[in-house]
Amino acid sequence: MVCGIIASSHHDMGRAEDALEEAFSAIDCRSEETAFDQTSYYEWEMGRELIRKWVSFTELVPLDAIVDAKLTTNRLEKESARPDGSRAVNLDPGYIVASRLVLATTKDYAHRVYLGKGIYAEVTLIYRAGEFHPLEWTYPDYHGHVALDFFTGVRTAYVAQLSADD
Repeated sequence: MVCGIIASSHHDMGRAEDALEEAFSAIDCRSEETAFDQTSYYEWEMGRELIRKWVSFTELVPLDAIVDAKLTTNRLEKESARPDGSRAVNLDPGYIVASRLVLATTKDYAHRVYLGKGIYAEVTLIYRAGEFHPLEWTYPDYHGHVALDFFTGVRTAYVAQLSADD
């Protein structure tokens, strides 16, 4: 499993990572931290100068665990909210298989598939010809080298882990 984190401060980023490890399993890989400046979507709630990071976890989980993972990250967002109820972090769990990155979301759209309990799945990146490729609806920050390098590394580790388990 992987999770995207957008945070309003380094302190909130660290707290989010700790909470994710407690909820899921140890973090085994972290992307570099980057500015989340491709869109102003979260500014009204979280403020300016947001930071972005992606993490992956040691424990492999069944693909259908993504529904409960998204419900868990929604709870973690609420638990870390500011006194006024605004979020300090945004958490987007997903999973990687050999052919794609899938993210979980609560927002319906034409290209998303309903999974249950108010959660939808979106194929965000596809793996083809030795690399990940964004799709027309892929969030802008998933187009950059930090994201693509991170997910390629996670995919490589995932494929190796599957081969070792055979």
